[in-house]
Amino acid sequence: MSDEIVVKVNSYGPGRPLSLVYFDPISGRKVAKSSGTSDWREAERLAGELEKELRAGRYAATSKVTWADFRKRFEQEKLVGLSGKYRRAFVSAANHLERVLNPDRLVKLTTSAISRFQAELRKGGMGETTIGTILRHLKAALSWARSQGLLTEVPTMSIPRAGGARSRAVSGEEFDRMLAAVPKVRPDDSAAWVRYLTGLWLSGLRLEESLALSWDEDAPFAIDLTGRRPAFRIAAAAQKARRDERLPMTEDFYRLVMETPEAERVGKVFPFPIDGWYVGQIVGKIGRKAGVVVATVQKQRKDKATGKLVPVTVRKFASAHDLRRSFGTRWAKRVMPAVLQRLMRHADIATTMKYYVTMDADAVADQLWGRDWEPGNTFGNNRPGSPSDPGPANEESPCETRACDKLGNKDSNLN
Repeated sequence: MSDEIVVKVNSYGPGRPLSLVYFDPISGRKVAKSSGTSDWREAERLAGELEKELRAGRYAATSKVTWADFRKRFEQEKLVGLSGKYRRAFVSAANHLERVLNPDRLVKLTTSAISRFQAELRKGGMGETTIGTILRHLKAALSWARSQGLLTEVPTMSIPRAGGARSRAVSGEEFDRMLAAVPKVRPDDSAAWVRYLTGLWLSGLRLEESLALSWDEDAPFAIDLTGRRPAFRIAAAAQKARRDERLPMTEDFYRLVMETPEAERVGKVFPFPIDGWYVGQIVGKIGRKAGVVVATVQKQRKDKATGKLVPVTVRKFASAHDLRRSFGTRWAKRVMPAVLQRLMRHADIATTMKYYVTMDADAVADQLWGRDWEPGNTFGNNRPGSPSDPGPANEESPCETRACDKLGNKDSNLN
């Protein structure tokens, strides 16, 4: 890096922090960075330090940053603090990018290059949902590169919306079929997997949350029995919302975990000697063995004989997240949206309203016609002395399976 680099202090208006300004000797572009202060003397000191760094060669021009160096730095500095699922998704996206474009430098990932990459993925028969996932992870990575000064601008991406049918909730009968299928998939440790599936069904925990759940008080995600009611105590690093919380636990899940002898209440609540990805694969195999199809999606695949894209119907079998979805669907019928938001640990109640607080015409009719209906007045008073609201004839509990029967908790509630 040339010794000719000079960093100057510049003001862009009252009330705004002073800027440190210099010209990139390779690209010729003006670069301005906030000093974070309005004090000229402090800003000049920071300008001198930055100038020394640039002249000492500790600054890499954006045009010279290689894709390999960026990927290594992103994985070591940014991905370390994220979930294993997110890390694997980025690695997959980056591998696809290298396979199709094989960029030698980061700056070559322009808008036109990304558009060509997207077209090649589609030509290879990849579905729009998968393409969208890949582009979203690449965009997040390139945005981080820009924030670190490794890239001058993030390329524009036309990210397709998720297509196909969204997975539905698993019914009580289907969940019983999954429990019955466990010995066929895990004959040697079926009891542990039945307990785990039941835990997912009753808790609404995400897969990685369930595997992090601990009896230990100092764990990032633990069972907390210190309050008036049992709860989950979640540190910011252990959940998607990234904030410390103490959240309610349903009574039926509490009863399930308390079946563990007191002397064994140490360490993980669901102690599997395998990582989350493998646990998810096993739950998926159980869903497949039970024949629980939660969605069908129309996709295109390349025919090996002709090389042409042909339409195919892909069936999606029940997964760990579908059991969480079932938890939310069951409780949506019994609690207010604000309570459901807390149960599902959604950062925004709009997410709760979008995915769980919806009822179609048949669902509404089921509630209306579930009553002993007779012609009466506006308030439903059919005869003198009769109650105006006898209540649902067959109200279902959120706990509606054989597994819940064993807990003796058909009338589960939040208290």
